[in-house]
Amino acid sequence: MVLGKVIGTLVASRKEPTLEGLKLLVVRACDVDGKPQGGIAVAVDAVGAGIGEVVLYCAGSSARQTQATQNRPVDATIMAIVDPVRGAGRDGLGARRHPVAPGR
Repeated sequence: MVLGKVIGTLVASRKEPTLEGLKLLVVRACDVDGKPQGGIAVAVDAVGAGIGEVVLYCAGSSARQTQATQNRPVDATIMAIVDPVRGAGRDGLGARRHPVAPGR
């Protein structure tokens, strides 16, 4: 799975019939702070994501294992909208958590 940010939509007026009805979004890979990292992918939206949202997407054969994409010619699928990332001293994308005193 790859962490990414939705940066746009893609409209294809003519496409393979099995792709009819699928929403295509443009996703840029990002780090846990939301900073661009890596490439751009066109992904089928299986969860109702929108522009500006941080998502998890997969590529390759895994992209064809959701209910929306099974047996369809897709190479990337958005399968989750990410809530704030927590852990490693962070709360939310890019927000540092206040340090906790030892023993608390």
